[in-house]
Amino acid sequence: MIADLLVAGLGPAGRALAHRATIAGLSVVAIDRNPDRIWTATYGAWLDELPPWLPRETIAARAVRPVAWGHRQHTIDRTYAVLDTPAIQRHFSLDAASVIPASIHQLDPRGARLGRGQQVRARVVVDARGIPRSPLSAEQTAYGAVVPAATARPVLDGASALFMDWRAPRHEATRIPSFLYAVPLGSDRWLLEETCLAGRPALGLGELRQRLHDRLAGHGIELDGTEPTERVRFPLHPPRGLVPAGIVGFGARGGLGHPATGYSVAESMRAADVVAAAVLQGADPSPALHPWRARAVSALRSKGLASLLALPPSEVAGFFDAFFELPAAQQRAYLSGRDDLAGLTTAMTALFARVPRSTRARLASSVLGR
Repeated sequence: MIADLLVAGLGPAGRALAHRATIAGLSVVAIDRNPDRIWTATYGAWLDELPPWLPRETIAARAVRPVAWGHRQHTIDRTYAVLDTPAIQRHFSLDAASVIPASIHQLDPRGARLGRGQQVRARVVVDARGIPRSPLSAEQTAYGAVVPAATARPVLDGASALFMDWRAPRHEATRIPSFLYAVPLGSDRWLLEETCLAGRPALGLGELRQRLHDRLAGHGIELDGTEPTERVRFPLHPPRGLVPAGIVGFGARGGLGHPATGYSVAESMRAADVVAAAVLQGADPSPALHPWRARAVSALRSKGLASLLALPPSEVAGFFDAFFELPAAQQRAYLSGRDDLAGLTTAMTALFARVPRSTRARLASSVLGR
């Protein structure tokens, strides 16, 4: 029997696609070496990014109008949602799919070859196995601790959450900067996470752990080492040629991640129905998944990543001051959505006009590829 859809990789993106495809009535085979592994990462998204079909109980906490800091404080006029990871995993049920716990030796447009020569065939093959690490790829890294709300309170200073806090009084201006990400997890728990937004190479987890401890000590908070921790490291953009012709890349592997922030889960959830609808109609999902406006937006955001990597540490906080002073609609055009080319162009033009002259010169040079 040839399945309608083969999904390789059952992380959040692949599992969302396999689940939504079965809801659409497709026959689905899903392959992962460990399909029942428990997800431990914390996933967040802007509330208006999430698909309408996602149940309320999959959201662990919401932060209305969170705060960002560069050199100055900025209130973001959106609601930020932190997902309940176990609830998300339960919701994406694969009871209607054929799940194969196996390693994939080879993936081709007709299916997959597994161990001992086993062949699995499908009309459409999707690769959702994430992005492999490479010394050529910019990465995001983070180290976080989960603490009670009372412990987090001095850091928050009344904010509903800290989307980014670039203030770092104990760091010299010549060092690669990092920021604090502080979000509620529900049940009186908070994640306090020191994050390197983008680096080639990115800051190591040991360095980020020390920075987190230093930052919190500045607020009178001492971690005792018994707190649950989170460690994050992932590439920000897939290299060219990662997914062979004839196979549909999905999730981060398919370019659905934001090149400058790394966010991909909400976009992948929304795109799952796009792929399922195309397969249901007997069409190639790639044109619907990557229309020309989405490709143009991705290319411009990749230039945004290059710009971040080109900035000296002393100019990063000022860059984000300028960004979070943009109107909310322009912030959203840069941070969310995949096909608002006019909105993104307007946002980038307005940001360029706001940053200091020295930063402007560096941005222009990076965008032009020099």
